Amino acid sequence: MTITGQDRRFLFLQGPHGPFFHRLGLMLQSARAEVWRVGFNRGDRALWPNTANYIAYRGRGEDWPAFVTALLAEKAITDLVLYGDTRPIHAAAVLAAKAAGVTVHVFEEGYLRPHWVTYERDGTNGHSRLMQMSVAQMQAALDRAEMDQPEAPAHWGDMRQHIFWGALYHFFVLMGFWDYRNFRPHRKLTVWQEFLLYCRRLLLLPFHRWQRMLAEFRIRHGGFPYHLVLLQLEHDASFQKHSPFSTMAEFLAVVIDGFAKGAAPHHHLVFKAHPLEDGRAPIARDIRRLAKAHGVTGRVHFVRGGKLAHLLNHARSAVTVNSTAAQQVLWRGMPLKCFGAAVYAKPEFVSTQSLPDFFARPTRPDSRAYRDYRHYLLETSQITGGFYSTRGRRELLRQVVDMMLAAEDPYQALESGSAAPRQQLRLVN
Repeated sequence: MTITGQDRRFLFLQGPHGPFFHRLGLMLQSARAEVWRVGFNRGDRALWPNTANYIAYRGRGEDWPAFVTALLAEKAITDLVLYGDTRPIHAAAVLAAKAAGVTVHVFEEGYLRPHWVTYERDGTNGHSRLMQMSVAQMQAALDRAEMDQPEAPAHWGDMRQHIFWGALYHFFVLMGFWDYRNFRPHRKLTVWQEFLLYCRRLLLLPFHRWQRMLAEFRIRHGGFPYHLVLLQLEHDASFQKHSPFSTMAEFLAVVIDGFAKGAAPHHHLVFKAHPLEDGRAPIARDIRRLAKAHGVTGRVHFVRGGKLAHLLNHARSAVTVNSTAAQQVLWRGMPLKCFGAAVYAKPEFVSTQSLPDFFARPTRPDSRAYRDYRHYLLETSQITGGFYSTRGRRELLRQVVDMMLAAEDPYQALESGSAAPRQQLRLVN
């Protein structure tokens, strides 16, 4: 059967910063689908050049659910496309779409980042179908498929592009404020504050690089065993919607208390910040304060971003709320303790010990089961490419349009045997 977008009508909401959603819309149109885009600010408008199929929403937040319900019916929408499913406008649209029988396509950063992005239907992260799947079910699907495990493609090298597109997006939002007076960002900061933080992050990249290199040098040459803590952005949806914490300070307090109570006196604790950490949460200051209060000041370190592999090479274990970076921990067979809902939080992989016991005698994951789990993700929801670099978008678009137009979602396609072989690349950046 020929894959076509004939008689399909796609409604796009907010996407990742940059031109990915616009390029995706163009390719769906070339597949004969009808495409519409709702924009909520000038940033959305600037990154969707086609005025003919752009719909500006200038209403209030409380009026949005009724508006999107009516729009789905008016345009006879068959498919809803969005990036992340937890921000208020997206959550309301997903509810309306499901009630109307509309297929929901959700993009998210890769569960196995940085080499892949995530594409699922109906929901991602804590709303993903993976949350209800057992490892045994995944292994059974792989046995029927009889596929070799894909290897990692080239890194797309898009961190700077990610920051650039974020800064540009918030610049456009600021410049068009009066056109969209009712727009409210889904995060606590104002658009102006977001824009300044992105600019500050870009300007301080060289300084932070040297700061990070010095911290990593001290850790690598310190000669001490250490446990690694994978930090997330406090405003990230996974942290806010799928964890028991409301602030990063709460998590830091729990971890340092557990370390002080359970870790051997010669062990150290290393906190690694998220690569996009911009200082809106006083993480470094809170770590110093808590370490001092628990009498472990000389044994606690803070690393600002950087490559995770450099720190994993010598770590004894890792702790996180629900960071996707924990997948690299499990891939190495290292003990992992997590606190939030995560697609990898299976009993075969994560420790159920109390935190003091974990720091004292961490239990290791079932590495064979994790290899099967990882293989399952690579054959289903993980797609090679990236949102922010030209090369990453190009490779992503080669595969994802066919997946969106298919009758089955990625998990159903693998189970039925209709999943297309995945393209695995080795490019030089």
